[in-house]
Amino acid sequence: MKNFINEFKKFAMRGNVIDMAVGIIIGAAFGKIVDSLVKDIIMPPIGLLMGKVDFANLYFVLHDGAVPGPYVSLEAAQEAGAVTMNVGMFLNALISFVIVAFAVFILIKAINTLQEKMLAKEKKAEAAAAPATKTCPFCCTEIPLAATRCPHCTSELAAVKKTRKK
Repeated sequence: MKNFINEFKKFAMRGNVIDMAVGIIIGAAFGKIVDSLVKDIIMPPIGLLMGKVDFANLYFVLHDGAVPGPYVSLEAAQEAGAVTMNVGMFLNALISFVIVAFAVFILIKAINTLQEKMLAKEKKAEAAAAPATKTCPFCCTEIPLAATRCPHCTSELAAVKKTRKK
């Protein structure tokens, strides 16, 4: 049992598990903000433009409850035990989903751009780290990589390559 607890501690303290937990917490908070944005900011003007429709109360009664309709609100219909199809709630959820999906898309696009920039920097650093010089096999001095003759001892370096291949 002690080994199990130690393994669980090791698992729980790994970086990606903590990152995931932070992501879930921020995601839940973001979901609440988007939900409020849709219900409190976006849908009221749309409802006003469509003839003062309150989307939260846009529903169809499929079967009357203990008290027959018509019902003043969705809440009244549900209290009476009516079976309802909540179209307005679905529209709110759909718009919330679209907003969250767009925000995630923007986030992923930003992360991809950042990763591309980091990869470009790494490739540039690798290219800069590539050797620009070589050692002359005759006099052991540093010479440019493209040199075919050593400027110090005047040895012909192309001949060395040919003799070494044999």
